[in-house]
Amino acid sequence: MNRKVLVISTSPRKGGNSDTLADAFAQGAREAGNAVEKVALYDKTIGFCKGCLTCVKTRRCTIHDDVNAIVRQMLTADVLVFATPIYYYGMCGQMKTLLDRSNPLYSADYCFREVYLLAAAAEEDEHTVDGTVTGITGWIDCFEKARLAGTVFAGGVNAVGDIQNHSAVQKAWEMGRNL
Repeated sequence: MNRKVLVISTSPRKGGNSDTLADAFAQGAREAGNAVEKVALYDKTIGFCKGCLTCVKTRRCTIHDDVNAIVRQMLTADVLVFATPIYYYGMCGQMKTLLDRSNPLYSADYCFREVYLLAAAAEEDEHTVDGTVTGITGWIDCFEKARLAGTVFAGGVNAVGDIQNHSAVQKAWEMGRNL
């Protein structure tokens, strides 16, 4: 099936471990015949939500930065993929800020049905990802037609490149390939 897949790498580090997971998923999804676009937040300007709720009426944020374009891409994607490093047992601040700023999607006729989470952390314990799963699930719960379709977690990776031989890279590729 040829679907429009948007992979959002929220890592502040170009080529970081979660960014590597994003690339692997994207490669697998492309190989499966999907139209894949990747957005990396490390070079984007993203301000904090001001809580004005103007976006509920206008479906556009009043802050003029890179988020409005990303949210438009999210609106038309069939599949959303978020890749994040785990900081203090939760998603990185860049990802949380993007999710907060995606509020214009709430009342829109969004296309996405499947949402995937790719996460990397220095901590190896399998429960390290639980807080991040809870956070993304809370966001997804606001979109009744969407669901968390899969998660890949790479524990024990810290420095850029630590993930190269980690089994999670293959799992991310396979998850993308199986869309």
